[in-house]
Amino acid sequence: MNRSRLVFLLPLLMFLIIGAFLAVGLGLNPRLLPSPLIGKPVPEFDLPTLEQPARRVGHQDLHGQVALVNIWASWCVSCRQEHPLLVELSERHGVTIFGINYKDARDEGLAYLRRGGNPYQWNAHDLDGRAGIEWGVYGTPETYVVDRQGRIRYKHVGPLTRERAEQEILPLIAELEEET
Repeated sequence: MNRSRLVFLLPLLMFLIIGAFLAVGLGLNPRLLPSPLIGKPVPEFDLPTLEQPARRVGHQDLHGQVALVNIWASWCVSCRQEHPLLVELSERHGVTIFGINYKDARDEGLAYLRRGGNPYQWNAHDLDGRAGIEWGVYGTPETYVVDRQGRIRYKHVGPLTRERAEQEILPLIAELEEET
């Protein structure tokens, strides 16, 4: 191959390779953020509850039942979008939901729950966001499915949709509840 042809083909080849990587990257779903915590125990935490600051809850309270853990905040617009669905999952489908109130003022979080209803068994109050960091939170809302052994089995970033709840979360919860 002569030198002039190589000088022409090498940049073209590089352009095609970069274009292929770009095309693959643009085709990925940004909501499907992999979590290194899938299959691992929930991160250790010990926080006061939003409702009763003298009461503390933590990772050990997530053992023994299949549950959703929802990380939310009153200032989060997307949290407001998904909140009615969480109330429905709790009331209509009997899903056990625990909340982690993330970087939120206590009075604002409580007012949010009074307005929209409280689907949570308890809410850990993560005022400084340290527990959220341990959970690998990218932003609110984030929702996790936790099995009876306290292992994270599923993670969803962003507001839950009815479709996602019906097609993925509820079937997974049913499957995990059947396990002994």
